[in-house]
Amino acid sequence: MKEKTIKNEGQGTIFDNPVLELMTKAPAPVSATIYISIVVAFLYVGFIREVASSLAVIIVVYIGAMFFWTFFEYFFHRYINHLDEYFPESEWAHTIAHTLHGIHHEYPRDKERLMMPPIPGLIIVGLLYLGFSLVLGEWVYLFMPGFMTGYLIYSSMHIAVHKRKVPKVLKTQYRHHALHHYKYPDKAFGVSTTLWDRVFGTMPPEN
Repeated sequence: MKEKTIKNEGQGTIFDNPVLELMTKAPAPVSATIYISIVVAFLYVGFIREVASSLAVIIVVYIGAMFFWTFFEYFFHRYINHLDEYFPESEWAHTIAHTLHGIHHEYPRDKERLMMPPIPGLIIVGLLYLGFSLVLGEWVYLFMPGFMTGYLIYSSMHIAVHKRKVPKVLKTQYRHHALHHYKYPDKAFGVSTTLWDRVFGTMPPEN
């Protein structure tokens, strides 16, 4: 599949079906409100089920889950969002990569695709909940809120570094992510942190 030109204006199309296409985009505040509500709901369930015996345990699990998000973010971005790089001859790999992430690379300033829209987002949350439940049991009600908070922080940073006027505090993240978009699509997969790029050797050249 030939490489597409990056367009800093406009909005691309994923599906020809208008209903499916509508599900692939949403204003970030709408998506964020839904995800924050889910975080609160999980915490409430964890509270009424008395999952943890102390506030200290709750904080440790919550922060640990936020940290785990940064690894998940790196892994998902590198191996799923860029699946077509590992299977260049596969049409299905190109389709998955384009649907999940390729459209963002083609239109990096499309504000309605900087955060996962609600319908696919809720499906993903449901699948993650089921997966984490199998491993963590009722601890999932403390782990998922931290994990999703990590995602919300990541999304806030992702939105900020795609603005034309980037906050000074995020200049490092902006440069790192811009290098991924415009020069090194096989490097700089972290947005929340450069930690995992350093650990796994995918940092772009310093110069």
